[in-house]
Amino acid sequence: MKARIHLLLLIGCAAAAVHGAGVAGTPTSRTRWATDAYPGFDRDEASLSLEKKTPRWFSWLNGPAKDNPAEQLAYAEECEKAESWRAARRGYDSLVREWPASPEACIAQEKLAELYLRHYLEYEEAFNEYKYLLDYYTMQCDYDAISTRLWEVAKLMEAEGRRFFFVRFANTIDVRRAYEAVVRRAPGAPFVPDAMLRIGKLREDDGDWDEAAKVYETLRNLHPETPEAQTALYREASVRMHVLRVHEYNRQRCKDTIDFLRLAGEGAKEKQVRAQFAAWLEEAVGKLEDDAFASAKFYDSRTRTKRSAIDAYRKFLKDYPASRHADAARARLAQLEEEERRQ
Repeated sequence: MKARIHLLLLIGCAAAAVHGAGVAGTPTSRTRWATDAYPGFDRDEASLSLEKKTPRWFSWLNGPAKDNPAEQLAYAEECEKAESWRAARRGYDSLVREWPASPEACIAQEKLAELYLRHYLEYEEAFNEYKYLLDYYTMQCDYDAISTRLWEVAKLMEAEGRRFFFVRFANTIDVRRAYEAVVRRAPGAPFVPDAMLRIGKLREDDGDWDEAAKVYETLRNLHPETPEAQTALYREASVRMHVLRVHEYNRQRCKDTIDFLRLAGEGAKEKQVRAQFAAWLEEAVGKLEDDAFASAKFYDSRTRTKRSAIDAYRKFLKDYPASRHADAARARLAQLEEEERRQ
């Protein structure tokens, strides 16, 4: 509970420090987002915000076709109706660049994003244009609707992949960062737990196990009553066990995993999941016992005294009386104690 409260305080404090852009906290409220309150998310500035658009070089060639934003918007809309897609795209974009503070700029920016989405099927470009709309026209656009659209486009990016010379391929890093951008801009939206699960899974797919565990833990702390929190609990346990198996043995990591699995077993709602946690707990405890028994056997050698070996086995049996090595430890301890009595 303390960790959760601390994390929520971090979000609130960091949110208060962000200037100029808002996000949808709930369908009827706006809050500011925290760019550094999500462990396991990238902190690369390029992934957090887009550079503000400015008029292009040689604007006499590729700038607005009209003299004011109202006429330029009408011109771009006519181009779109006539299916002059390139002219429409350039028309909307040049309006935003030339008259960014005009009422028409917000409309043009949304239409530009829609054009990339509906006509070009360029999901990454569409995502960036929607993100630009949220960041620079926060109060002018329908923030909740656009943040939902951002979420939908991020899912399309994951489903369709990235196109290169008419061939689509998966790009897990860009997709993950897209989901992270969605969460940062709409931290209270109902789709956020799902988005965070996807972020954690993409971290796993890239082999970023520690970062994946952080994402799952954050999801559980921020959205504890959601079904996704239960899924995150299971995935975090799975990730921790994976790290325990593939990395060199680390006693503290093993103990931390054991403590986590004990709490996870208490928090799991499904019987089958609790059984899996119990199996993992047995495996993790077994690793700890193996290490402790190996340490005891280390003192049972010709270079060590019988007394040190006796003390080591006694300590092992005290700490792990039900271990699978307990019978062997008791037998060897009895043998050593008998030898000591005979001396």
